Amino acid sequence: MLKKERHDFIMRQINLHNRVLTSDLVQLLNVSEDTIRRDLQELVDLGKLYKVHGGALSKSYHSSFDDSTVYARDSKIIIAKKATSLIKDGMVVLTGGGTTVLEFVKQLPENLEATFFTISPLVAVELAKYNNIEVILIGGSFSKNSQVSYGGSVINQLSEIKVDLCLMGTSALHPDEGMTDTDWEINQLKKAMLAASRKSAVLCISEKLDISLRLKVCPIESISYLVTELNDDDELLQPYLSKSDVNIL
Repeated sequence: MLKKERHDFIMRQINLHNRVLTSDLVQLLNVSEDTIRRDLQELVDLGKLYKVHGGALSKSYHSSFDDSTVYARDSKIIIAKKATSLIKDGMVVLTGGGTTVLEFVKQLPENLEATFFTISPLVAVELAKYNNIEVILIGGSFSKNSQVSYGGSVINQLSEIKVDLCLMGTSALHPDEGMTDTDWEINQLKKAMLAASRKSAVLCISEKLDISLRLKVCPIESISYLVTELNDDDELLQPYLSKSDVNIL
């Protein structure tokens, strides 16, 4: 595989999953670890990603207030507008982090009266702009990779609440394998968020559908709402529609 092809592949993985591991890229591309390290450094030098220990991060994920770097932003705006239909006055809501959730917050009705718990400081700052929204930031260790609070203290706090709706992004979603991830800590965090919620909504661009990663968060049946930029009759969504408990927006 040519270097440009490797670079294109790496950037697609970064854009879809927000982060990549060097070890995964070695296996996926069947090249040496030194080759991947050189590729990542070249992409860093081109200003396309952030290199971290063991892999790399998306610039849009790491700089969520810079809309110009958000991947597939038009699709995420569509998703965000759809997701706001799930929010009513008086609700108690829990959110994860990420660019799609941030876009969702920006689309909320100006006079909404609700309580929001969030594990994301960036989301908390956006929510604080609304006069009638009470914002509760769940704190703990801070993940530089995912830009959210995580760890035992966060999971303990989540175990003490029960919210009406949880909204989160995802790295991958598959009709048979369910929601999956590559980060063990984030995987445990998402499980705790789902357990703290009566209903859940996964905000997912269509490029992340039909993908399965190594760590399972939950089966597709555990998700109440799947929100994508697609029309609900799109062929790509048919396998998910067959899951009777999943509502497609």
